[in-house]
Amino acid sequence: VQLQASGGGLVQAGDSLRLSCVASGRTGRTVSNNAMGWFRQGPGKEREFVAGISWNGGDTSYSNSVKGRFTISRDRAKNTIYLQMNSLEPEDTAVYYCAVARTAVPSSENSYYKSWGQGTQVTVSS
Repeated sequence: VQLQASGGGLVQAGDSLRLSCVASGRTGRTVSNNAMGWFRQGPGKEREFVAGISWNGGDTSYSNSVKGRFTISRDRAKNTIYLQMNSLEPEDTAVYYCAVARTAVPSSENSYYKSWGQGTQVTVSS
């Protein structure tokens, strides 16, 4: 499966962005039974978990740093997940990656994810 993330850009603190990630390919249909997630990697930092969503969208999880500001959602029919990011802060500056989990429920652990997108850059200026 191939993952294509988009929607990143340069914004000011307090602004909003909506990221999208589309799964495609001959086996794209299978992601509808998998949890998916968003991770990010800031300058000089390790990749960190941002948000995850279960196979049917009924279960979501967030890192403490984005809880209350970011919302993850999915459209199974479109093999797409979204990350609505509000009240953006300079600390949110990073490359954001989407990923498909090996499981039906989300996890914050990198090892639980089997496929990764190429990333989309989000830059928040103060």
